[in-house]
Amino acid sequence: MKQIRKGLIASCQALPGEPLFGSDTMAKMAKAAEAGGAVAIRANSAEDVRAIKQAVELPVIGIVKRDYADSEVYITPTPREVDELIEAGADMIAIDATQRKRPGEITLETMVDYMRSLNIPIMADISTLQEGEYAASLGVTCVSTTLSGYTPYSPNLQGPDLELIKEAVHKLTIPVIAEGRIQEPSQVEEVLRLGAYAVVVGSAISRPQLITKRFADAARKAVILLNGNE
Repeated sequence: MKQIRKGLIASCQALPGEPLFGSDTMAKMAKAAEAGGAVAIRANSAEDVRAIKQAVELPVIGIVKRDYADSEVYITPTPREVDELIEAGADMIAIDATQRKRPGEITLETMVDYMRSLNIPIMADISTLQEGEYAASLGVTCVSTTLSGYTPYSPNLQGPDLELIKEAVHKLTIPVIAEGRIQEPSQVEEVLRLGAYAVVVGSAISRPQLITKRFADAARKAVILLNGNE
């Protein structure tokens, strides 16, 4: 936790079907992030965690995104994914800590107790302050605002949930990590001023197809305006 304090955590992830999908590519992306000043990497899947650990000297926060038929929870939803990440060498594991039903009737309490028994630091991904307060009461290491806007009962915002970050920093006694829709360096500065312990940036760094789209959309918009003025 001391190593990531007030720093940038680069989320290096690519899903099947995306251009950069593959552990070798994600390891290179992580290496580039390290060269750019990232203090840690957040990575999806045991394969990617293992490859990234071999490529960089930074701590790696691991997750496994896996769908289960009986639940909407997909970020490290069961002990099975925890075991995979520990075997791969993850330094911290992030889990969904929302109030939604988990696969197989597994509870958040069960997950946290299991992970604490293994002495692995726990990042609790939350979407509301109440979820953060509950996760903190269970003994997680830190909370992250990752899932704000991705549950049906949290606000759907264009940018980061600044209100949640501010309230969580004020109410909780554990570190609050700012994550979710952070697209600009100015937003990184803003969430740190609000008291965030560290900042996670994902798509704006590691999904070039989305980065390119932002510039391409700007070009198309400019052409439309120019044609309208002719």
